[in-house]
Amino acid sequence: MSAASSRLGGKVCVVTGGASGIGEAVVERFRAEGATVAVIDLAEAADHRCDVTDPDAVAATFDAIASEHGRIDVLVTSAGIANVGTLESTSPDDFDKVFAVNVRGVYLTMQAAVAHMPEGSAICNLASIASVIGIPDRFAYSMSKGAVLTMTLSAATDLVDRGIRVNCISPARVHTPFVDRFIADNYPGRESEMFDNLAATQPIGRMGEPAEIAGLAVWLCSDEASFATGSNHLIDGGFTGVRK
Repeated sequence: MSAASSRLGGKVCVVTGGASGIGEAVVERFRAEGATVAVIDLAEAADHRCDVTDPDAVAATFDAIASEHGRIDVLVTSAGIANVGTLESTSPDDFDKVFAVNVRGVYLTMQAAVAHMPEGSAICNLASIASVIGIPDRFAYSMSKGAVLTMTLSAATDLVDRGIRVNCISPARVHTPFVDRFIADNYPGRESEMFDNLAATQPIGRMGEPAEIAGLAVWLCSDEASFATGSNHLIDGGFTGVRK
């Protein structure tokens, strides 16, 4: 596939959390579609190692990317962390940690990217089905993804006259190393049981694959989706809409 004929050919894209999981799949698919991609992550595999909760580091990183490439056409905010806990069991420290990465990090990276975005650019935030329905034992995580959804709607409203589109994707459970670590950390000794339980909650009978989320991100960030802004796209194996 040539860059000239591909869906993201010629676009300069930034993906946060792009060194693993959904973010890594987005990076691979974007590059296959002809994009120039800058990966932001704390991992050594990143093109730019950056803490998305640090405003100075975020600003400097995005300035450097824009200086190198002349602009930023696409931002995908995939950096995020999870937390297990109810309203009563979630500690203030845990709440603040989730908020810092999942909410403040999205805010800071969107703000930094927009300063370098021309008309026709696009932002795609990774929210979650937890932004639209109640998920047991995920109080802080659900809070953060609800904020991502509403930040998406607000930013889309503020930026529509500048020709910058802002949308979000809300997946159900997706099988990534993040999920495997999450299960191991929170359910030691019950990993196989919990994996099967989590997979079975999707009516389609399995978790999603990162590549499936990446495919939706390609469409949302391409010119094919030029009429889409301020929208939330569920990709959840029937979790929110199918009853068996």
